[in-house]
Amino acid sequence: MEVRTTRFGVIEIAEDRVITFPKGLLGFSGHTRYCLLEPGQDSCFFWLQSLDEPSLAFVVTDPSLFVPDYSVPIRPEQMSELSLGKLEDAQVFVIVNKVDQTLTGNLQGPLIVNTLNRVGEQAVLAEKRWTTRHALVKVTAARAIPA
Repeated sequence: MEVRTTRFGVIEIAEDRVITFPKGLLGFSGHTRYCLLEPGQDSCFFWLQSLDEPSLAFVVTDPSLFVPDYSVPIRPEQMSELSLGKLEDAQVFVIVNKVDQTLTGNLQGPLIVNTLNRVGEQAVLAEKRWTTRHALVKVTAARAIPA
């Protein structure tokens, strides 16, 4: 299927790459269909691109790559809503933002995706240990390599 994006132009994705968020994402409840775009094979950051709105895309990452002790409690009703038979079938992502020279992750609002049926939901964690702007990594300016 063809997907129109403002960042990457028109791209082709397979139908089995579509992730549906029936409730949408916080602040974007009207947008329910997305795909995950990988900028490179070894990248730890991805684009969660809306299939319905070309200008709507979020940078996301697997938070365990940066915060090893981070875990998302998935309630039984969430397991049911996502048709999750077991926790191992879930993949967690967080939305990434750049604040000054730091990339931050919204650890309070993780995205939980069933990897088998590609249905997702944004959770809201009550635990105050995590924030919406949890520092993940500092961004450094690339230095030119002398010739």
